[in-house]
Amino acid sequence: MLRTRPWLVLVAALLAVLGSVVTTQPAAAADGRPFTNPVKAQKGADPWLEYYDGNYYLINTTFTNELLMRRSPTLAGLATAPGVQVWSDTTAGRNANMWAPEFHYFDGHWYLYYVAGQSGAACCDTQRTYVLESAGTDPMGPYTYKNQLTGSNLTPGGWLIDPSVLEYGGRLYLVGSGFVGGSAQSLVIAPMSNPYTVSGAAFTVISQPTLGWETSGAAVNEGPEPLYHDGRTFLTFSASYCQTADYKLGLLELTGTDPLNAASWTKSASPVFQRSDANGVYGPGHNGFFSSPDGTENWIVYHANSSASGGCGNARTTRAQKFTWNADGTPNLGTPVATGTSLAGPSGETATTPTAYTLVNRNSGKCLDVAGGNTADGTNVFQWTCNGGANQKWRVEDQGNDTSRLVNVATGKVLDTADCSTADGADLRQWSWLDNNCQKFRLIYTGGDHVRIANANSGKVADVADCGTADGTDVRQWTWLNNTCQQWRLTPTT
Repeated sequence: MLRTRPWLVLVAALLAVLGSVVTTQPAAAADGRPFTNPVKAQKGADPWLEYYDGNYYLINTTFTNELLMRRSPTLAGLATAPGVQVWSDTTAGRNANMWAPEFHYFDGHWYLYYVAGQSGAACCDTQRTYVLESAGTDPMGPYTYKNQLTGSNLTPGGWLIDPSVLEYGGRLYLVGSGFVGGSAQSLVIAPMSNPYTVSGAAFTVISQPTLGWETSGAAVNEGPEPLYHDGRTFLTFSASYCQTADYKLGLLELTGTDPLNAASWTKSASPVFQRSDANGVYGPGHNGFFSSPDGTENWIVYHANSSASGGCGNARTTRAQKFTWNADGTPNLGTPVATGTSLAGPSGETATTPTAYTLVNRNSGKCLDVAGGNTADGTNVFQWTCNGGANQKWRVEDQGNDTSRLVNVATGKVLDTADCSTADGADLRQWSWLDNNCQKFRLIYTGGDHVRIANANSGKVADVADCGTADGTDVRQWTWLNNTCQQWRLTPTT
């Protein structure tokens, strides 16, 4: 009888264990849903994007008195997601020219930071920084006004743009772009006592545009954005003038221990993200950062133009791409990718990309429906038990002016206010697209995943007649009464 030596038995056992360890290691997460840039094709400047609780949330500059947010379970879905108004302001002094919104989560609330100016004033000396607070943990709000954030040494009169929040050593710091003591437009910082209060009266300059690549067109440092990696703290920032194709990103690193001391920050000698003529990408800047759903990938979101003469306006579109890290621990943001290039989405995405939405009444639980799926102009729109039919599915299409048109999937026709009436009780029906305000709507967030659907012409909202709950109850327009019969849940579908 052949006897096995004890050490051979031990080696065999170890190999068996190691084999089992190797074979049971989790596989790398699959790529996310394919997408192409731009992620937002209209009014895509100054993007801020967060992934939270199964959805991406995107907000941008509007240049108006309102802020809109998009939500989608996939990055690809943001391209066609409804733009929903999450804030509007009529208060004198801050009711126009809203720029550079960002939202950050602290202590059970989202805080939405943005810039706004005075209606009717010449651009842009009245621009100031403000902050809103969410009622709870929903990134879309509802929000309430909280405070103005300023400092005694900012000129002219408290001018401050592009706010963000830096976290370091258990404290919060407001970073932004402003003028101090006759400086060029520079990066500035001040301590915060809480997410809505600057605790010091003065701001400190931590970076001025002194290098050649920071002064193309105009000497500007703006759009500071924190980035943290392996215990290190960075700030990317936008340099030069957004009117030029040479708008680009620079990099600061906190190499000292005091964020309020300019000597604690070290600037990279060269830009870290800039135009690519080969890819047709010009003026990439004003970025944000986010992680993939599974937390394994780092992504940048930014705006750029597809023309060298695109400038600072609404031609800028929102783009996103994955980035990596250099051997020295600094970010490698790569080269901006050409639009129209198919890219793998962030790893860990599991949801299907929505292509349309149902609109479910909050009171009745029934769907906005084109009667019988009839394709004729004038066909009535009413509520009906949700059944998954194409006549209950709507594409919500951005019109580039903070309004949307609602296109029925079955018929291709749009939600329309009969005869462009402004009266309570005017019928909502479908009609061929005429590109008038009677066919355009604002979706305004009311909380709990619901919106009111306000007509751009009349200002009145989609209302279930007499709060009926029966199939076939008419949907009309009515003055906003803040009841559940006038609220609708946007439910993604395919």
